[in-house]
Amino acid sequence: MWSSEDPLAVAEKPGEILPPPIEPTPKVPALITPARKPRRWRMARLALALLLIGVGGIGGAYWWRLNHAPLPPGIAWGNGRIEADEIDIATKFAGRVAELLADEGDTVKAGQAVARMDTRDLEASLARADAQVLQAQKSLDAARSDLSQLSAQQKFAEQELRRAQALVQRGNISEEIADQRQSQRDSAAAAYNTGLARAAQAEHALEAARQDAALIRVNIADNTLVAPKDGRIQYRLANLGEVLGAGGKVFTMVDTGYVYMDVFLPTAEAGKAVIGTEARIVLDALPADPIPAKVTYVSAVAQFTPKAVETKSERDKLMFRVRVRIDSADLGRHLQATRSGLPGITYLRLDPGTDWPERLQTKGAG
Repeated sequence: MWSSEDPLAVAEKPGEILPPPIEPTPKVPALITPARKPRRWRMARLALALLLIGVGGIGGAYWWRLNHAPLPPGIAWGNGRIEADEIDIATKFAGRVAELLADEGDTVKAGQAVARMDTRDLEASLARADAQVLQAQKSLDAARSDLSQLSAQQKFAEQELRRAQALVQRGNISEEIADQRQSQRDSAAAAYNTGLARAAQAEHALEAARQDAALIRVNIADNTLVAPKDGRIQYRLANLGEVLGAGGKVFTMVDTGYVYMDVFLPTAEAGKAVIGTEARIVLDALPADPIPAKVTYVSAVAQFTPKAVETKSERDKLMFRVRVRIDSADLGRHLQATRSGLPGITYLRLDPGTDWPERLQTKGAG
């Protein structure tokens, strides 16, 4: 039997069988270190790495030279950011947002519905206005019917007066009877004039009722918010079911039909820039795709250099703001790239006789 006591103490007891002695664990021989790779292989790998570095350096130098070559005389440049006019799509009346038909990032067309407000109260008012139109129409019909009757009575009284006057001249009737016919004719004429005024009043009442109904229809239509121009939804400012006051903003869109960049040029260069001067916009996001543009505005007043504008010389303290606009024909191809806020550089060809460098040329441009 086994015991937790010391084996030597157990061995002194008679009749006990000692357990077999525990033999030491044999040592594992050390692993054989593999032989190192030949020196020739390491040199080949080093040569290949140096070759790749050299090719990359040559390519980088060529790219840098191609994209940062000195500009020829007659071409100026300035830093700026792509900008587009923002338009708020807001409610005309206070109400609840019933439908949202667009969301942030959606491209919309002019006249496209982007949201609808709850118009149940206006629709009830329209139903009442339509009923008033029908009532005014019936009143006008009755007035016209009465006017026709009064017209007939007036004609009959006129005929009776003429007969009486003829009989008086022949002595067949007394002048008293003729005077009675005259009075009847005058009463019929007065009644006809009154009926004519009532018919005119009924016509005006009908027209007023129609205008009230038309106004309510216009208000209902104005509760369908539409995009005033082609553009892109920039922000959604209201949620479905939210109650907004008059003028409450639902969306803010960007007018993608008018995309421009403002740059600042020193006096010597700004003096040569005129409306229509050809330009190129190179965005940081698309350095290999110059966008054609033209100067649409040159400030007549100089201003201090803005802090966000980098100038070629610290001596250029006064600058003129110049705006270049991307032609609408080129916006379709660059619509996704010309997002408001993208930084870039605008190049202006101040001398029409100067050719654009290769890196600034576009399709169909020289």
